[in-house]
Amino acid sequence: MEWPDALPSAMELFPTMFHDVAPEGPYPALPTTDAVFSILDPNHPNGLRVQLKELVASFAASPQNPTLSGATIDETDGPVIVEQSARIEPGSHLIGPCYVGNHAEIRHAAYVRQFSWICSKAVVGHASETKHSILLPGAKAPHFNYVGDSVLGTGVNLGAGTKISNLRNDGGEVHLRMDGTRIGSGLRKFGAILGERCQLGCNSVTNPGVILGCNSQVHPNSTVTGVHPADSRHG
Repeated sequence: MEWPDALPSAMELFPTMFHDVAPEGPYPALPTTDAVFSILDPNHPNGLRVQLKELVASFAASPQNPTLSGATIDETDGPVIVEQSARIEPGSHLIGPCYVGNHAEIRHAAYVRQFSWICSKAVVGHASETKHSILLPGAKAPHFNYVGDSVLGTGVNLGAGTKISNLRNDGGEVHLRMDGTRIGSGLRKFGAILGERCQLGCNSVTNPGVILGCNSQVHPNSTVTGVHPADSRHG
């Protein structure tokens, strides 16, 4: 499918990931020719599911056993891989396949579900939940957040209580809204793609299919819909 030129590319949204000096530790290969949200397609040959399965399979065993820190794990569907330098707090629960990178933090009561790729120095905080999502290096979902079927760029911070909605009420295909036009994504579940350094205020909500360019801001208690350029303001 041919996408509008106005649709931001992965390189525009996540420039740090394309620098000559790469961030520390494993991180996913982001789309360079397909639409940026193709990485969330469960059937894409280079989507998150495929890449994460390959990553966890490359480990003979998890460098850190998170249960020694008081976490619980479920490896029924795949391994839970946690780097040795990651900080895992008691009461968190991790379901494989998932990966937690170097110096990442999984705080008390966090719920890290299948196909969560938590990159280096990223944070899944108290009572926050991730599922089929990527937190790129340094991204933070630190307090009472839900992150489903989404990508958070470097330096993104979700305010307390911020929720990323990933499913329409009627369960139908998620559409992107651009300049008054609705464009089908081909995905039933699609939360948000948040470019680097986006800041979302407390108790804000992104509707399914949101894309925010770098340095965008969402005011507290606001709801955002659609595709927006870098430095946009909402609320």
